[in-house]
Amino acid sequence: MRPRPTYETAHAELHRLHGELRRLNEDAAKSLAEGLETLTLHRLGLADRLGTSLSTTNGLESILALVEQRVGKVDRWTTSDQKHRWLATSLLELEPRLRGYRALLQLRVALKQGITQE
Repeated sequence: MRPRPTYETAHAELHRLHGELRRLNEDAAKSLAEGLETLTLHRLGLADRLGTSLSTTNGLESILALVEQRVGKVDRWTTSDQKHRWLATSLLELEPRLRGYRALLQLRVALKQGITQE
């Protein structure tokens, strides 16, 4: 079994591959560039807990569709605060449907720490 590459090694190799793909196929290079963002989960140490859930947009698209069902019928928002409250309430109710949702708090903390360190 080969050891997993470090974040730095994977990042460098993917950037090298991205440069090579740009010469061969711009669409493939764009797809790879989107995938580079997933390395953030590895850097934050959350790839095992959230990698499957966030590897595609299917879960998030499903959640957004369910939010639309809940708040989409409101014809008139009196304030933006009201809209934010409805949205937040809907997301909190739907959160358990996202696989790995218990790790979202860890993701939030890790992102805050990463942002303040940079």
